[in-house]
Amino acid sequence: MRYRLLPYSFIFALAISFSVQAQHTFSAKVIDHDNQDPLVGVTVYFQSLSKGDITDANGLVKINNIPSGTHQVSISYVGYESIVRSFSFPITGGQMPITFELEHAHEELEVVLVQSTRSSRTIEDSPTRVEFIAGEELAEKGNMKPGDIRMLLNESTGVRTQQTSATSYNSSIRIQGLDGKYTQLIRDGLPLYSGYSGGLSLMQIAPLDLQQVELIKGASSTLYGGGAIAGIVNLISKTPSDEPELSFMLNGTSALGLDASTFYATRNDRFGVTVFGSYNKSTEYDPADIGLTAIPKFDRFTLNPKVFFYFDHTDINVGMHITTEDRLGGSIDYIEGDRSSNLYFERNETQRITSTFDLQHVISERTHLSIKNSFSYFDRSIQIPDYVFEGLQQSSFSEVNVRTRYGSSEWIGGLNLWTENFDQQQGSASYTLDFNEHTFGLFVQNTTPLHSMWTLETGLRYDIHSTYGSFLLPRLSLMVEPSQQLTMRIGGGYGYKVPTLFSEESERRQFQDVKPLDSDALEAERSLGTNIDINYRIPITNDLVLNSNILFFYTRINDPLLLTKSNSEYEFTQPNGSLDTKGVEVNLKWSYKDLKLFVGYTHADVQQHTNGNSQRYPLVAKHRLNNVLMYEKHGEFWIGLEAYYYSPQLLGDGSEGESYWITGLMMEKKMTSTLSLFLNFENFMDTRQTRFDAIYTGSIQNPEFKDIYAPLDGFVINGGVKLSF
Repeated sequence: MRYRLLPYSFIFALAISFSVQAQHTFSAKVIDHDNQDPLVGVTVYFQSLSKGDITDANGLVKINNIPSGTHQVSISYVGYESIVRSFSFPITGGQMPITFELEHAHEELEVVLVQSTRSSRTIEDSPTRVEFIAGEELAEKGNMKPGDIRMLLNESTGVRTQQTSATSYNSSIRIQGLDGKYTQLIRDGLPLYSGYSGGLSLMQIAPLDLQQVELIKGASSTLYGGGAIAGIVNLISKTPSDEPELSFMLNGTSALGLDASTFYATRNDRFGVTVFGSYNKSTEYDPADIGLTAIPKFDRFTLNPKVFFYFDHTDINVGMHITTEDRLGGSIDYIEGDRSSNLYFERNETQRITSTFDLQHVISERTHLSIKNSFSYFDRSIQIPDYVFEGLQQSSFSEVNVRTRYGSSEWIGGLNLWTENFDQQQGSASYTLDFNEHTFGLFVQNTTPLHSMWTLETGLRYDIHSTYGSFLLPRLSLMVEPSQQLTMRIGGGYGYKVPTLFSEESERRQFQDVKPLDSDALEAERSLGTNIDINYRIPITNDLVLNSNILFFYTRINDPLLLTKSNSEYEFTQPNGSLDTKGVEVNLKWSYKDLKLFVGYTHADVQQHTNGNSQRYPLVAKHRLNNVLMYEKHGEFWIGLEAYYYSPQLLGDGSEGESYWITGLMMEKKMTSTLSLFLNFENFMDTRQTRFDAIYTGSIQNPEFKDIYAPLDGFVINGGVKLSF
């Protein structure tokens, strides 16, 4: 019997020997590309094997039991560019550990954690597509316009800040060609800038105290209610960290503008504080020498203090946002003191006071409670020759929500109450635009991994509006991740927007001769939107990486409100029809060592359908191209060249505007650990609408303004100094 068992024993032992020999060890060291320091906590992961680990204090990691064959390993770390490499095991001709150098990230679409989804999932794992601006990119864009946030948004693919006044510089946000009233601008999840205050909001938010900006395109009504048809822009404020922060920025412009800002933050175990203050000033500026301001004269003061309390299981912060501004545009002679003739002018005087409250309580390891509240007081006076419109808007927002995990699923549910009261104090003698309304909402959202590659997110919201009834809003998003290089998302949902007087059309007319809404004849606009998102990362060589993203979008809005003229008055009506936008956004980013090239293309086809007829929607560039070339030595300096193309746009009078390019050159040099100098040549080709088209008809005493579709300020140089301690 032995002689028969011996061969089987030998074969069994030999099989075990081969099996052991087929298992290999992978060891690596991960360091910072710039200073060669080891990086702690870097994730090194073989996705196909579901094996991985993190680096230790020396930047080292060792992963055992790697089978023979070719496997991809990914190396990723917060704030750094990820690396994906393929290795054939056993590895020959190389010495372990293998050293990887991670470069600091300059990424718009891939950052780890966002707040707008209210989920604990990372941005890569979220079925909802979120675009993200933070860190050095936020600082770079802040250098271009330190006094407001227009530049932060206008350079994003599919987004445009639309100027609504030829003389006062008022602007709104357009996402994928849709009117600004369909986008919610919020701060820290609270709707602080809307309604009567919306026309000036972009101009009155300075970016120095922002930690990040998050942008969700398409229907976002599950979490944020009515008005989020085109999407949301969420401005996330800085919070105090263990290390105190004190920063200053001083900026001057060739258009005789001045921006001075400061930010301070500190905390200990139980208490923290942040304080932001700024002063922004501009003198009247008329580069076309036509006698009207391209940039108005203004003075603005901003103060944002916030106090933080840290308890064992509860964090609370309470803040105030205070802004006061006097803005005067129009005739240069009038601004300089000539009152002898009937010259045109537009004066905006505003006061904004907003309180915020945020409580985050940990009920258990899996369950978190959030309570938020804001109250906003906004007083604005608009004065033009022979007419004054003044009103007081008081609004509040309150929300309670609970986030919990059950197995692999994450649930978010809550309720909120939104109130708004508008009191007209001056205006037309024949009627007033006063209103008082509120909205109560319930919402629930679930995120569940269906498979290692599939994640489903579903949401449902039910709103009850005091005037326009109830709304049921379902939403669905599905993410498919076949590999670490390829991620696909498809989603869609319903939305709505209750009729409002505060739109781009009425803003352009300073609300003069605009009749009150007829709530008996009007109903809410309802929408359906969907998008498909494909993100693909291609490591061409060890140093050259291409990140590509394609977004297909479609949104349809039924029964949109139109401002129509009847005799000498304007009235919002709802003719039979719809408004739809469809198109594609393409984002490409090439990274080669310290050099990065961004190319973005937007195709937006927006059509207005009324009583069986269709026409292009005005003030939408059907084709738009974004190009940015950046060279950056992290911690030392950066220099960037940008060029943006806009195709011809249909204007409100039926004519078509000209196509144009806008170019810019920006740079920043870090002189010491605390001192930086920056310089920006904005629009150095001096593209201005006044060079190829008129901005008004009639006389300068009584101008009839045309649509503004191109810059008016032209070539402007700005530069300054930043101090950080």
